[in-house]
Amino acid sequence: MTNAKTGDKVKVHFTGSLEDGTVFGSTMNEESFEFIIGEKNMLPGFENAVVGMQKEDIKTITLPPEDAYGPHKKELVSAMERSGFPKEIQLEVGKRLRIRTQDGKYTMVTIKDFTEDSIVLDENDPLAGKTLTFKIELVDII
Repeated sequence: MTNAKTGDKVKVHFTGSLEDGTVFGSTMNEESFEFIIGEKNMLPGFENAVVGMQKEDIKTITLPPEDAYGPHKKELVSAMERSGFPKEIQLEVGKRLRIRTQDGKYTMVTIKDFTEDSIVLDENDPLAGKTLTFKIELVDII
C-alpha cells in the first residue's frame, strides 16, 4: 500500500475534541475533508500526522495549544462602548462576528460579555489556549 507524503492530495475523516471530551468539529457523518499535505491549509501537527498513513489507517493525536491555535492572549480581549455597536446585531455570548478594525482590516471576534453600556469582544480563535485531540482516518490518497 502507498503511504501519504508531502504533496499528496488526501481525503480524511476526523473528529476534533477538547480535553473534557467536547467535540468541536467532525466530518464523520459528512463528506470527507480534502487537502494537499504541505500546503499549510491545516494545522501543521494534523498534516504531519497524516504523513506516513495508509488508506483506511486511523490515528489519534493530541496537540498542545502551541501546536494548534496558540495561547489565549489577554491583549486580544477588549471592551467597547455599546453605543458604537450596530443596533441591528442581536447580542449573545459566544456569537462570532466579522468586524472592521480601526485600521480598516477585518477580523473575527467572539462576544464574551455585554451590559447596557459595553460589549466585551475576543479576537482570539475560540480554540486558542486549548489542547486538541484529533481522531483521523485516511479515507483516500488521490
